[in-house]
Amino acid sequence: MKKVLTALMASLMVLSLGACGGSESSSTAEPASSAPAASEAASEGAASEAASEGEAAADLSGMTIGASIRKYDDTYLTEQRNHMQAKADEMGINIDFTDSKADQTTQNNNIDIYITKGYNALAVNMQERSAADVVIQKAQNADIPVVFFNTEPFAEAMEMWDKVYYVGAKAEESGLMQGQAMVEYWNSHPEADKNGDGIVQYVIIMGEPGHQDAELRSEYCVKGMTDAGLQVEEVAVDTAMWDRVQGQDTMATFLAAHDNIEAVFCNNDDMALGAIEALKAQGYFGEGGEYMPVFGVDATEPGKDAIREGTMLATSLNDAQNQGYAVVELCALLAQGQTPTADNFSYEMDGQYVWIPYVAVTAENVDQFS
Repeated sequence: MKKVLTALMASLMVLSLGACGGSESSSTAEPASSAPAASEAASEGAASEAASEGEAAADLSGMTIGASIRKYDDTYLTEQRNHMQAKADEMGINIDFTDSKADQTTQNNNIDIYITKGYNALAVNMQERSAADVVIQKAQNADIPVVFFNTEPFAEAMEMWDKVYYVGAKAEESGLMQGQAMVEYWNSHPEADKNGDGIVQYVIIMGEPGHQDAELRSEYCVKGMTDAGLQVEEVAVDTAMWDRVQGQDTMATFLAAHDNIEAVFCNNDDMALGAIEALKAQGYFGEGGEYMPVFGVDATEPGKDAIREGTMLATSLNDAQNQGYAVVELCALLAQGQTPTADNFSYEMDGQYVWIPYVAVTAENVDQFS
Protein backbone atom coordinates (compact mmCIF):
# COMPACT_ATOMS: atom_id res chain seq x y z
CA MET A 1 0.00 0.00 0.00
CA LYS A 2 2.85 2.31 0.95
CA LYS A 3 4.51 1.60 -2.44
CA VAL A 4 1.32 2.51 -4.29
CA LEU A 5 0.98 5.78 -2.41
CA THR A 6 4.64 6.58 -3.06
CA ALA A 7 4.21 6.00 -6.81
CA LEU A 8 1.07 8.12 -6.88
CA MET A 9 2.82 11.02 -5.13
CA ALA A 10 5.71 10.82 -7.56
CA SER A 11 3.31 11.03 -10.52
CA LEU A 12 1.60 14.08 -9.09
CA MET A 13 4.95 15.83 -8.57
CA VAL A 14 5.93 15.19 -12.20
CA LEU A 15 2.66 16.63 -13.45
CA SER A 16 3.08 19.64 -11.22
CA LEU A 17 6.62 20.27 -12.43
CA GLY A 18 5.53 19.90 -16.05
CA ALA A 19 2.81 22.48 -15.57
CA CYS A 20 5.20 24.96 -13.96
CA GLY A 21 7.80 24.48 -16.67
CA GLY A 22 5.20 25.16 -19.37
CA SER A 23 4.22 28.37 -17.72
CA GLU A 24 7.79 29.64 -17.42
CA SER A 25 8.78 28.84 -21.02
CA SER A 26 5.60 30.06 -22.69
CA SER A 27 6.98 33.46 -23.85
CA THR A 28 4.97 33.22 -27.11
CA ALA A 29 1.80 33.15 -25.08
CA GLU A 30 2.45 36.59 -23.54
CA PRO A 31 1.10 38.63 -26.49
CA ALA A 32 -2.09 36.60 -26.32
CA SER A 33 -2.44 37.28 -22.62
CA SER A 34 -1.57 40.95 -23.20
CA ALA A 35 -3.77 41.32 -26.32
CA PRO A 36 -6.69 42.76 -24.37
CA ALA A 37 -4.34 45.37 -22.88
CA ALA A 38 -2.94 46.20 -26.34
CA SER A 39 -6.46 46.47 -27.71
CA GLU A 40 -7.35 48.77 -24.86
CA ALA A 41 -4.25 50.89 -25.54
CA ALA A 42 -5.16 51.05 -29.23
CA SER A 43 -8.64 52.16 -28.31
CA GLU A 44 -7.19 54.81 -26.03
CA GLY A 45 -4.84 55.91 -28.84
CA ALA A 46 -7.73 56.12 -31.30
CA ALA A 47 -9.73 58.08 -28.78
CA SER A 48 -6.75 60.37 -28.21
CA GLU A 49 -6.35 60.84 -31.98
CA ALA A 50 -10.06 61.54 -32.36
CA ALA A 51 -9.80 64.02 -29.51
CA SER A 52 -6.86 65.70 -31.25
CA GLU A 53 -8.85 65.93 -34.46
CA GLY A 54 -11.73 67.39 -32.51
CA GLU A 55 -9.40 69.92 -30.92
CA ALA A 56 -8.01 70.83 -34.38
CA ALA A 57 -11.53 71.33 -35.67
CA ALA A 58 -12.30 73.52 -32.69
CA ASP A 59 -9.14 75.54 -33.36
CA LEU A 60 -10.15 76.02 -36.98
CA SER A 61 -13.58 77.24 -35.97
CA GLY A 62 -11.93 80.00 -33.94
CA MET A 63 -9.30 80.83 -36.54
CA THR A 64 -9.31 84.12 -38.46
CA ILE A 65 -7.30 84.96 -41.56
CA GLY A 66 -6.76 88.59 -42.49
CA ALA A 67 -6.90 88.79 -46.29
CA SER A 68 -5.73 92.02 -47.92
CA ILE A 69 -6.74 92.40 -51.58
CA ARG A 70 -4.97 94.88 -53.84
CA LYS A 71 -8.26 96.12 -55.29
CA TYR A 72 -11.78 94.76 -55.42
CA ASP A 73 -12.68 96.12 -58.87
CA ASP A 74 -10.59 93.53 -60.70
CA THR A 75 -12.44 90.64 -62.33
CA TYR A 76 -9.79 88.02 -61.68
CA LEU A 77 -9.13 89.05 -58.08
CA THR A 78 -12.88 89.00 -57.44
CA GLU A 79 -13.07 85.41 -58.66
CA GLN A 80 -10.10 84.44 -56.51
CA ARG A 81 -11.58 86.18 -53.45
CA ASN A 82 -14.84 84.28 -53.92
CA HIS A 83 -12.99 80.96 -54.04
CA MET A 84 -11.03 81.86 -50.91
CA GLN A 85 -14.26 82.61 -49.09
CA ALA A 86 -15.76 79.31 -50.25
CA LYS A 87 -12.75 77.35 -49.00
CA ALA A 88 -12.77 79.18 -45.67
CA ASP A 89 -16.47 78.40 -45.26
CA GLU A 90 -15.81 74.74 -46.05
CA MET A 91 -13.05 74.56 -43.42
CA GLY A 92 -14.97 76.54 -40.82
CA ILE A 93 -12.44 79.37 -40.83
CA ASN A 94 -13.22 83.07 -40.50
CA ILE A 95 -11.70 85.26 -43.21
CA ASP A 96 -11.69 89.06 -43.07
CA PHE A 97 -11.21 90.68 -46.50
CA THR A 98 -10.22 94.30 -47.00
CA ASP A 99 -9.93 96.37 -50.18
CA SER A 100 -6.64 98.26 -50.50
CA LYS A 101 -8.14 100.33 -53.33
CA ALA A 102 -4.84 100.09 -55.26
CA ASP A 103 -3.10 102.12 -52.55
CA GLN A 104 -0.12 100.78 -50.59
CA THR A 105 -0.70 103.05 -47.60
CA THR A 106 -4.26 101.79 -47.27
CA GLN A 107 -3.01 98.21 -47.49
CA ASN A 108 -0.39 98.82 -44.79
CA ASN A 109 -3.06 100.25 -42.50
CA ASN A 110 -5.34 97.26 -43.08
CA ILE A 111 -2.52 94.85 -42.26
CA ASP A 112 -1.70 96.82 -39.09
CA ILE A 113 -5.31 96.33 -37.98
CA TYR A 114 -5.10 92.57 -38.64
CA ILE A 115 -1.95 92.36 -36.51
CA THR A 116 -3.45 94.45 -33.71
CA LYS A 117 -6.46 92.15 -33.64
CA GLY A 118 -4.15 89.16 -33.32
CA TYR A 119 -5.39 87.28 -36.37
CA ASN A 120 -3.94 83.81 -36.83
CA ALA A 121 -2.54 84.28 -40.36
CA LEU A 122 -2.27 86.88 -43.11
CA ALA A 123 -3.10 86.37 -46.80
CA VAL A 124 -1.73 89.31 -48.79
CA ASN A 125 -2.15 90.30 -52.43
CA MET A 126 0.47 93.08 -52.47
CA GLN A 127 -0.26 96.38 -54.14
CA GLU A 128 3.48 97.00 -54.58
CA ARG A 129 5.73 93.97 -54.52
CA SER A 130 8.64 96.10 -53.31
CA ALA A 131 6.73 96.78 -50.05
CA ALA A 132 6.51 93.10 -49.10
CA ASP A 133 9.56 93.28 -46.83
CA VAL A 134 7.76 95.80 -44.59
CA VAL A 135 4.75 93.46 -44.30
CA ILE A 136 7.00 90.50 -43.55
CA GLN A 137 8.85 92.38 -40.80
CA LYS A 138 5.57 93.37 -39.13
CA ALA A 139 4.24 89.82 -39.38
CA GLN A 140 7.47 88.34 -38.04
CA ASN A 141 7.49 90.71 -35.07
CA ALA A 142 3.97 89.54 -34.23
CA ASP A 143 4.76 85.90 -35.10
CA ILE A 144 1.84 85.76 -37.55
CA PRO A 145 2.57 83.68 -40.69
CA VAL A 146 1.92 85.34 -44.03
CA VAL A 147 0.96 83.88 -47.41
CA PHE A 148 1.34 86.18 -50.40
CA PHE A 149 -0.60 85.57 -53.61
CA ASN A 150 -0.98 87.00 -57.12
CA THR A 151 1.75 89.62 -56.59
CA GLU A 152 5.02 87.84 -55.95
CA PRO A 153 7.49 89.47 -53.53
CA PHE A 154 11.13 89.72 -54.53
CA ALA A 155 13.22 86.65 -53.67
CA GLU A 156 15.23 88.46 -51.00
CA ALA A 157 12.01 89.37 -49.17
CA MET A 158 10.84 85.75 -49.24
CA GLU A 159 14.12 84.74 -47.61
CA MET A 160 13.54 86.99 -44.58
CA TRP A 161 11.48 84.44 -42.64
CA ASP A 162 10.55 80.76 -42.81
CA LYS A 163 6.85 81.49 -42.19
CA VAL A 164 6.47 83.33 -45.49
CA TYR A 165 4.99 81.62 -48.56
CA TYR A 166 3.76 82.54 -52.03
CA VAL A 167 0.91 81.01 -54.04
CA GLY A 168 0.62 81.83 -57.72
CA ALA A 169 1.45 80.78 -61.28
CA LYS A 170 4.58 81.21 -63.34
CA ALA A 171 3.75 84.19 -65.53
CA GLU A 172 6.15 83.18 -68.30
CA GLU A 173 3.94 80.15 -69.01
CA SER A 174 0.98 82.34 -69.93
CA GLY A 175 3.16 84.58 -72.11
CA LEU A 176 4.50 81.58 -74.00
CA MET A 177 0.95 80.31 -74.51
CA GLN A 178 -0.03 83.62 -76.11
CA GLY A 179 2.97 83.54 -78.44
CA GLN A 180 2.39 79.92 -79.40
CA ALA A 181 -1.28 80.61 -80.15
CA MET A 182 -0.19 83.43 -82.45
CA VAL A 183 2.28 81.12 -84.20
CA GLU A 184 -0.49 78.63 -84.91
CA TYR A 185 -2.82 81.36 -86.18
CA TRP A 186 -0.12 83.02 -88.33
CA ASN A 187 0.92 79.75 -89.96
CA SER A 188 -2.64 78.67 -90.76
CA HIS A 189 -4.04 82.06 -91.86
CA PRO A 190 -1.99 83.72 -94.64
CA GLU A 191 -4.29 86.74 -94.47
CA ALA A 192 -2.92 87.46 -90.98
CA ASP A 193 0.09 89.06 -92.68
CA LYS A 194 -1.88 92.13 -93.73
CA ASN A 195 0.97 93.99 -95.39
CA GLY A 196 2.62 90.87 -96.82
CA ASP A 197 6.05 91.57 -95.35
CA GLY A 198 6.35 88.25 -93.49
CA ILE A 199 6.73 90.04 -90.14
CA VAL A 200 4.26 90.01 -87.26
CA GLN A 201 3.57 93.62 -86.30
CA TYR A 202 2.19 93.55 -82.76
CA VAL A 203 1.20 95.76 -79.85
CA ILE A 204 1.26 94.94 -76.15
CA ILE A 205 -1.13 96.30 -73.53
CA MET A 206 0.59 95.80 -70.20
CA GLY A 207 -0.61 95.56 -66.64
CA GLU A 208 0.87 97.51 -63.77
CA PRO A 209 4.52 98.53 -64.29
CA GLY A 210 6.84 96.54 -62.04
CA HIS A 211 4.37 93.69 -61.54
CA GLN A 212 6.05 90.37 -62.29
CA ASP A 213 3.09 89.15 -64.37
CA ALA A 214 3.12 92.25 -66.56
CA GLU A 215 6.84 92.04 -67.21
CA LEU A 216 7.07 88.30 -67.82
CA ARG A 217 3.92 87.95 -69.91
CA SER A 218 5.08 90.79 -72.14
CA GLU A 219 8.53 89.27 -72.57
CA TYR A 220 7.44 85.69 -73.13
CA CYS A 221 4.62 86.30 -75.59
CA VAL A 222 7.31 87.63 -77.94
CA LYS A 223 9.65 84.77 -77.07
CA GLY A 224 6.91 82.27 -77.92
CA MET A 225 6.84 83.69 -81.47
CA THR A 226 10.57 84.10 -82.03
CA ASP A 227 11.36 80.63 -80.63
CA ALA A 228 9.10 79.25 -83.36
CA GLY A 229 10.98 81.18 -86.03
CA LEU A 230 8.59 84.07 -86.66
CA GLN A 231 9.96 87.50 -87.44
CA VAL A 232 8.35 90.13 -85.24
CA GLU A 233 8.17 93.89 -84.86
CA GLU A 234 6.87 95.79 -81.84
CA VAL A 235 4.61 98.59 -83.07
CA ALA A 236 3.62 100.00 -79.67
CA VAL A 237 3.46 99.10 -75.99
CA ASP A 238 1.77 100.86 -73.08
CA THR A 239 0.21 100.12 -69.72
CA ALA A 240 -3.51 99.98 -68.97
CA MET A 241 -3.11 98.96 -65.29
CA TRP A 242 -5.10 95.70 -65.70
CA ASP A 243 -8.22 97.82 -66.34
CA ARG A 244 -10.82 97.25 -69.07
CA VAL A 245 -11.63 100.94 -69.68
CA GLN A 246 -7.96 101.85 -69.83
CA GLY A 247 -7.40 98.92 -72.15
CA GLN A 248 -10.02 100.33 -74.51
CA ASP A 249 -8.48 103.79 -74.39
CA THR A 250 -4.98 102.44 -74.99
CA MET A 251 -6.07 100.37 -77.97
CA ALA A 252 -7.96 103.32 -79.45
CA THR A 253 -4.76 105.37 -79.19
CA PHE A 254 -2.77 102.61 -80.90
CA LEU A 255 -5.27 102.38 -83.75
CA ALA A 256 -5.26 106.13 -84.28
CA ALA A 257 -1.46 106.17 -84.54
CA HIS A 258 -0.76 102.95 -86.46
CA ASP A 259 -2.37 101.21 -89.42
CA ASN A 260 -0.14 98.13 -89.51
CA ILE A 261 -1.16 96.29 -86.32
CA GLU A 262 -1.54 92.55 -86.84
CA ALA A 263 -1.81 91.20 -83.29
CA VAL A 264 -2.77 92.48 -79.82
CA PHE A 265 -1.21 90.90 -76.73
CA CYS A 266 -2.81 91.87 -73.43
CA ASN A 267 -1.54 90.91 -69.98
CA ASN A 268 -5.04 90.03 -68.76
CA ASP A 269 -8.57 89.42 -70.02
CA ASP A 270 -9.99 92.72 -68.78
CA MET A 271 -7.59 94.76 -70.90
CA ALA A 272 -8.15 92.41 -73.85
CA LEU A 273 -11.91 92.99 -73.56
CA GLY A 274 -11.28 96.72 -73.59
CA ALA A 275 -9.08 96.37 -76.67
CA ILE A 276 -11.85 94.39 -78.38
CA GLU A 277 -14.31 97.22 -77.73
CA ALA A 278 -11.93 99.70 -79.36
CA LEU A 279 -11.51 97.38 -82.34
CA LYS A 280 -15.27 96.95 -82.67
CA ALA A 281 -15.61 100.73 -82.81
CA GLN A 282 -13.31 100.65 -85.85
CA GLY A 283 -15.35 98.00 -87.64
CA TYR A 284 -13.53 94.86 -86.55
CA PHE A 285 -15.37 91.61 -85.77
CA GLY A 286 -18.54 92.74 -87.52
CA GLU A 287 -20.17 90.88 -90.38
CA GLY A 288 -17.79 91.20 -93.28
CA GLY A 289 -15.42 93.26 -91.14
CA GLU A 290 -11.75 92.75 -90.47
CA TYR A 291 -10.42 90.33 -87.89
CA MET A 292 -7.68 91.01 -85.37
CA PRO A 293 -6.16 88.29 -83.14
CA VAL A 294 -6.43 89.45 -79.53
CA PHE A 295 -4.91 87.52 -76.62
CA GLY A 296 -5.72 87.68 -72.92
CA VAL A 297 -4.76 85.89 -69.71
CA ASP A 298 -6.83 84.57 -66.79
CA ALA A 299 -9.78 82.83 -68.50
CA THR A 300 -12.27 84.92 -66.56
CA GLU A 301 -15.95 84.34 -67.32
CA PRO A 302 -16.18 87.43 -69.59
CA GLY A 303 -12.93 86.36 -71.25
CA LYS A 304 -14.27 82.89 -72.01
CA ASP A 305 -17.45 84.45 -73.40
CA ALA A 306 -15.31 86.53 -75.78
CA ILE A 307 -13.59 83.38 -77.01
CA ARG A 308 -16.96 81.76 -77.63
CA GLU A 309 -18.14 84.75 -79.66
CA GLY A 310 -14.90 84.77 -81.65
CA THR A 311 -13.53 88.15 -80.60
CA MET A 312 -10.71 86.86 -78.37
CA LEU A 313 -8.49 84.29 -80.03
CA ALA A 314 -6.96 82.75 -76.89
CA THR A 315 -6.42 83.16 -73.17
CA SER A 316 -4.93 80.96 -70.47
CA LEU A 317 -6.51 79.72 -67.28
CA ASN A 318 -4.94 81.41 -64.30
CA ASP A 319 -6.54 78.97 -61.89
CA ALA A 320 -8.29 81.29 -59.41
CA GLN A 321 -10.03 78.41 -57.69
CA ASN A 322 -7.01 76.28 -56.87
CA GLN A 323 -4.88 79.29 -56.02
CA GLY A 324 -7.57 80.56 -53.66
CA TYR A 325 -7.99 77.14 -52.06
CA ALA A 326 -4.22 76.75 -51.63
CA VAL A 327 -3.91 80.15 -49.92
CA VAL A 328 -6.56 79.35 -47.31
CA GLU A 329 -5.36 75.80 -46.70
CA LEU A 330 -1.76 76.99 -46.32
CA CYS A 331 -2.76 79.77 -43.91
CA ALA A 332 -4.63 77.23 -41.78
CA LEU A 333 -1.63 74.90 -41.57
CA LEU A 334 0.78 77.68 -40.68
CA ALA A 335 -1.58 79.10 -38.09
CA GLN A 336 -1.57 75.70 -36.37
CA GLY A 337 2.23 75.69 -36.28
CA GLN A 338 2.51 73.02 -38.96
CA THR A 339 4.95 72.88 -41.86
CA PRO A 340 3.23 72.05 -45.17
CA THR A 341 4.18 68.62 -46.51
CA ALA A 342 2.86 66.11 -49.03
CA ASP A 343 1.00 64.45 -46.15
CA ASN A 344 -0.92 67.46 -44.84
CA PHE A 345 -1.19 69.81 -47.84
CA SER A 346 -3.15 69.28 -51.06
CA TYR A 347 -0.71 71.07 -53.37
CA GLU A 348 2.89 70.48 -54.41
CA MET A 349 5.45 72.69 -52.68
CA ASP A 350 8.56 74.21 -54.24
CA GLY A 351 10.32 75.44 -51.13
CA GLN A 352 8.30 78.47 -50.00
CA TYR A 353 6.32 78.56 -53.26
CA VAL A 354 3.15 76.88 -54.52
CA TRP A 355 2.86 77.02 -58.31
CA ILE A 356 -0.49 76.33 -59.97
CA PRO A 357 0.05 75.66 -63.71
CA TYR A 358 -1.65 77.69 -66.43
CA VAL A 359 -3.83 75.95 -69.03
CA ALA A 360 -4.18 77.23 -72.61
CA VAL A 361 -7.79 78.09 -73.48
CA THR A 362 -9.08 78.44 -77.05
CA ALA A 363 -12.35 77.96 -78.90
CA GLU A 364 -11.58 74.23 -79.10
CA ASN A 365 -11.57 73.64 -75.33
CA VAL A 366 -13.20 76.69 -73.72
CA ASP A 367 -16.36 74.80 -72.75
CA GLN A 368 -14.28 72.47 -70.57
CA PHE A 369 -13.75 75.39 -68.22
CA SER A 370 -17.37 76.39 -67.72
